[in-house]
Amino acid sequence: MHPITTEHYLVLSAALLLIGTVGILLRRNAVVVMMSIELILNAVNINLVAFGKHAQQLNGQVFAIFIITVAVAEAAVGLGILISVFRNKETVLVDEIDLLKW
Repeated sequence: MHPITTEHYLVLSAALLLIGTVGILLRRNAVVVMMSIELILNAVNINLVAFGKHAQQLNGQVFAIFIITVAVAEAAVGLGILISVFRNKETVLVDEIDLLKW
């Protein structure tokens, strides 16, 4: 059995980043786009913790906690905005939401 190294964490993080990027670029549903952003933020967290473990410092974990806090706030605000847009437009498709256009 081989030990889990930093490279394993980096491959996992790259996979999450790829899935999140594809989700943002190809999907039209705003909820799926928000989930894809969360996947990208989790990929960043894995990178920070992996490199912090590799350097044997706690800086990566501290930054990861800050990113989790920002992600929770982003999800709460984004979901509130999304519910408001759905009540006005009756859709959550990103292509059809044009409230800020003149």
